[in-house]
Amino acid sequence: MAVFVLVHGAWQGGWCWKRVAELLRESGHEVFTPTLTGLGERAHLLNSKIDVDTHIQDILGVIECEELSDITLCGHSYGGMVITGVADKVPEHIRSLVYLDALVPENGQSALDLLPTETTSSFLESARTTGAGFRVAPGRAGNFGVNIQDQAWVDRRCVDQPLKTFEQAIYLEGAWNQIPRHVYIYATGWDPGIGEQFFDQAQREAGWEAITMQCGHDVMIDKPQELTQILMASI
Repeated sequence: MAVFVLVHGAWQGGWCWKRVAELLRESGHEVFTPTLTGLGERAHLLNSKIDVDTHIQDILGVIECEELSDITLCGHSYGGMVITGVADKVPEHIRSLVYLDALVPENGQSALDLLPTETTSSFLESARTTGAGFRVAPGRAGNFGVNIQDQAWVDRRCVDQPLKTFEQAIYLEGAWNQIPRHVYIYATGWDPGIGEQFFDQAQREAGWEAITMQCGHDVMIDKPQELTQILMASI
């Protein structure tokens, strides 16, 4: 039995992992799909002070309170910021890191530093015009390449993201590089996409496995069976 902690991306919640979590549990694994503060069923906690550190602490809290070790830690999209920060603080608890079409920050970088300029501008404009200065509205599921059948569900469940989670730089000691295994999964079926630069880097770096999947950004929704197999192979 392996232990999986699956961290969602911006605007979503633990709900997005439902299909993958069920498949992993059917195979006998222990699975945690925590929802980050201010999102999903915790949207009532949304406030202007929530930042990346808040979300890193959310996952550290799960690891501590559930007394987890030998973890396969997977982060989707913005969740790559979170899992990097977690792994840098408790590398001894992590067996492998899986970046699912995710941001991979270096020391001192924020999510906004890693995203295209037009995306950054749209986030800031959303917060300024409709988000009381601190909330970023979600984009439509179709823009991320989500399959037609699931678009209404995803749109219904997504909520505003705290702007500070995109703005705050992450500071790393480098301990996350000590994790025995790193995997990068690049979803190639949506435009503009965010994963190409990180996929290219993963191909060049020792200790990294680089994988492509022909689907939209929300791989866990579009291809849960295939993703489950990759996660189990990363143990």
